[in-house]
Amino acid sequence: MKLKGKVSLVTGGARGIGKEIALTLAKEGSNVALWDINSELSKEVVEQIKKLGTNALFSRVDISNFEEVSNAVKAVVEEFGGIDILVNNAGITKDTFIIRMKEEDWDKVIAVNLKGVFNCTKEVIPVMMKKKWGRIINITSIIGIIGNRGQANYAASKAGIIGFTKSIAKEVASRNITCNAIAPGYIETEMTSELPESVRRPTLNLSH
Repeated sequence: MKLKGKVSLVTGGARGIGKEIALTLAKEGSNVALWDINSELSKEVVEQIKKLGTNALFSRVDISNFEEVSNAVKAVVEEFGGIDILVNNAGITKDTFIIRMKEEDWDKVIAVNLKGVFNCTKEVIPVMMKKKWGRIINITSIIGIIGNRGQANYAASKAGIIGFTKSIAKEVASRNITCNAIAPGYIETEMTSELPESVRRPTLNLSH
């Protein structure tokens, strides 16, 4: 129970990578605040966490909305007394070739995947500074490093997270707060199962 007494906030924790991260943190003894827009699935994860012997709190949060994020952070602090670990995992795809990509397809992906990381990080860092300890983990993607056909918006958002992570790490290191990024390759999740074969194939080929 390495994380007993710690409080973790996981965005996009209702399914896929986020769900597994939330459950793993709980197994290590951390209380978990779970944010997602899927209330039904999130409540199921909360129940699984409670069965592991730690506490959990679910909030329906659109992380692209700064006010919602700010209010939700305050709710977590009120419930648990602080936030020690932030996992910026929430993300979406709206894949298509650039010639067909609508402005709203670009804007929505950037708003959730990149601005959402900014919103959550900005609001959580002051909480961590008060405790003089914190860990921020940003889930980016190999696509943010290599790019991919039909994913210009997604690749840009994930590449942006990498640059953001490097900058924040330098800003908060003196406060005993670390900021790191993890760039997974292709992982079978509900989100990736919806990708067309033309998008999935280049990433799969990278792994062989």
